[in-house]
Order: sequence, then structure tokens, then C-alpha cells
Amino acid sequence: GGWGVGGVRIDAHGNRDFIKNMITGTSQADAAVLIVAAGSGEFDAGYAKTGQTREHLLLAYTLGVKEVIIAVNKMDTSTPPYSEAPYKEIKGEVSNYLKK
Repeated sequence: GGWGVGGVRIDAHGNRDFIKNMITGTSQADAAVLIVAAGSGEFDAGYAKTGQTREHLLLAYTLGVKEVIIAVNKMDTSTPPYSEAPYKEIKGEVSNYLKK
């Protein structure tokens, strides 16, 4: 399926086995959508110094991607479910990281 405007869609899973594919695809991208899990403990694990959220953001920036959309999913597994607090935490942390 297409996006209606043309372009290439790349799905690079968070699994370390897909990093090579992520780098190859991202090097051809103009923009990126990063899905961040809001589930209890999931954001913390992905955003830790060795986490893949930071790694993917840094790789995308290094490869020339300057437009990034951050999508927060799994809000139903946050504590409490659908709470605004985890969303605001994720938004704040990722926004601050992107500004560096």
C-alpha cells in the first residue's frame, strides 16, 4: 500500500537484530515516526542510556533525519491506564533529548 504522496515506508522493529535494516532504511528517509511504549517500565527501559529509544533517535539524526514524529502507544498499559502523567513524562523526556 502507498501513502498517497509517494515515498518509502520502513518498519524497523526495536529488536537489536533489525538495527542494520533500521540504518539502511533511515539513511534514505526524510522524516521518521518513532513509536514509544508508555507501558509501565517500557519507556524507562527503552530510554535508559543503553536503551533503543535514544539509540534510534541518535541514529536518525546522524543519518540526516531532521523531522521526527513521536507516537506514544500502549497507553492502556500505563499506570493508571490512559493516565496523562506517563504521556507528559515521555513527551518531556524525548523533547528535551531532541533539543540537544
